[in-house]
Amino acid sequence: MASIADPEDGLTDYERLRQENIRRNEAMLASVRRKADELSAATRSAKPKRGRGRPPGQSGKKPGMKPDPPASSIVLRSSGLSPAYLLPEPHRSGTHLSSSLASSILGAVSSSPAEAKTRADDFDAGKELVLKPAHVRRVVTSRVLSMRVLPLVDRTVVAAGDKFGNIGFWDVDGVSEDQDGDGAGVLYRYLPHKSRVAAIVAHQAAPQKIYSCSYQGEICLMDFEKENFNMVHLCESPVYSICQTQNRVRCLYFGDGNGDLTLFDERVGKVSTTWDVHDERINSIDFHPENTHMLATSSRDRTACIWDVRNMKTKEPDSLKVFKLDGPVQSAYFSPSGCMLAITSHSLHGTVRVFSMDDFDKSHEHNQTGSLLHKFKVIWGWNDTDLYVGNMSKAIDIISVDVNDSGLSARNNTCLWSEYMTSVPCQLSAHPYIVGHLACANCCGKVFLWTSA
Repeated sequence: MASIADPEDGLTDYERLRQENIRRNEAMLASVRRKADELSAATRSAKPKRGRGRPPGQSGKKPGMKPDPPASSIVLRSSGLSPAYLLPEPHRSGTHLSSSLASSILGAVSSSPAEAKTRADDFDAGKELVLKPAHVRRVVTSRVLSMRVLPLVDRTVVAAGDKFGNIGFWDVDGVSEDQDGDGAGVLYRYLPHKSRVAAIVAHQAAPQKIYSCSYQGEICLMDFEKENFNMVHLCESPVYSICQTQNRVRCLYFGDGNGDLTLFDERVGKVSTTWDVHDERINSIDFHPENTHMLATSSRDRTACIWDVRNMKTKEPDSLKVFKLDGPVQSAYFSPSGCMLAITSHSLHGTVRVFSMDDFDKSHEHNQTGSLLHKFKVIWGWNDTDLYVGNMSKAIDIISVDVNDSGLSARNNTCLWSEYMTSVPCQLSAHPYIVGHLACANCCGKVFLWTSA
């Protein structure tokens, strides 16, 4: 659905609403800054004067220090304040994307066209992962509802979407002109959506094209080749999940609030097929890494299903397998090899269930009483033995999975804890190519990047 531009100002309704949102946010920030200045002035005036002051002409800054950049800059340096509190202003150039971020992403894409995600069967996350102070950044303004480490072979860029429609990018390897080389990276922020960003996805064959969806039914494409972003489809109901299959770069599968699974072909800009697969909202969609026709869905209707898209009827399609849980199902993800399926659900407590794809009777239910909220989704890392999920103790649990002839088991092996992770990690995303780069995010807009020691 395309918006018609007003002949007076040449803007579409969508662009006009974005500009109104930006102006409103700027006014709010200006008010907050003014009150902060007034409070700071009052605090200074209340403090007793010291007996000795600075020598005349000597400033408070050390020699050689560069002045702070203006508040309107979208690229911020990390010295001065702690990197965790630095936040980029929203980009004010309409739907234009930063050329420097585009160059970083396109440069990484062209460096090595790897076809498969990295596997590391002997990787021990509990012993090797650490969280450095410089790898804590506030990427967006509020709660992170979706996050994705982009599939770049030799670079780490994290995309995070918040509840206000912002999508922030943290180019971990990026260096701005005014940085001192402290390794904190560069931040960018845009406002492509009108409401909560539910999911972000980028295909490993075309990571320069990033798709996202929102609670208002918008599907947006951020195209770093063209250096712009725009809405490519508007659904009548909220869109909660989005996914791409390995062999079709420009085809999107998305799940809405009514339980419908829809195939959207971005090449022609229209919906190809819609299947009625669940009774309530679809929380996740995941394609099998080897069988490109097989996908798993999870839903609020307390079921997770496996489907073969070649044999699905649009109304009441037959699934390959239905998993019935005690509560709403938040996620169902295949392991890196596709041999197992991990399902997250919640009722009175959080539950992680792991199934063998060769024998569904081989399964294990792992309960974490009081440690999982409805927002948590367990994810796989770089092998079929480790699962990662946040907990209420401001840490990340590592669940070890073992499958053999006698059955399948899962247990808490260890957890990732750091004094720098100051809040509950709700969203997690593992780098598909760089083993040991694990990103997690919280309700305050911060992203924490764990890396190999």
